[in-house]
Amino acid sequence: MSLFSALSVGASGMAAQRARAELLVENLANAETTRTPEGGPYRRKDAVFQSTSVDSPFSSVFGQEMEGGNGVAVASVVTDMRDPEKRYQPGHPDADANGYVAFPRINPAEDTVDLLSASRSYEANVAAIVAVKDMIQRSIDLLK
Repeated sequence: MSLFSALSVGASGMAAQRARAELLVENLANAETTRTPEGGPYRRKDAVFQSTSVDSPFSSVFGQEMEGGNGVAVASVVTDMRDPEKRYQPGHPDADANGYVAFPRINPAEDTVDLLSASRSYEANVAAIVAVKDMIQRSIDLLK
């Protein structure tokens, strides 16, 4: 794998973790949302990753086929279709005839930990890209 392919792999990891973090933040923001335009409470969303080949965007500059690496991409976004959590709140505007309100099945503590994990994974990809950038810079310095 070339250094430029390593940059592309790191960039794909950053993009995937950013998408994951956006979904987690959306889940946390809607943890108490009982009414959506689709009807019913908000549904939790999760990103599903898959391995994908990554080609370097610099290959055309060098005019040769560069060896691609394996990166990561968001394959799909899965919506939690479990029954909502029912809470007894008879005065709530969205309460049913028995006084129960349907709330999203979101655990804020779990999503916060997942968000921290996504943040650290993003930072790890940034560190890898910085290391590759330093290797490229040292190679250039050696050629001077």
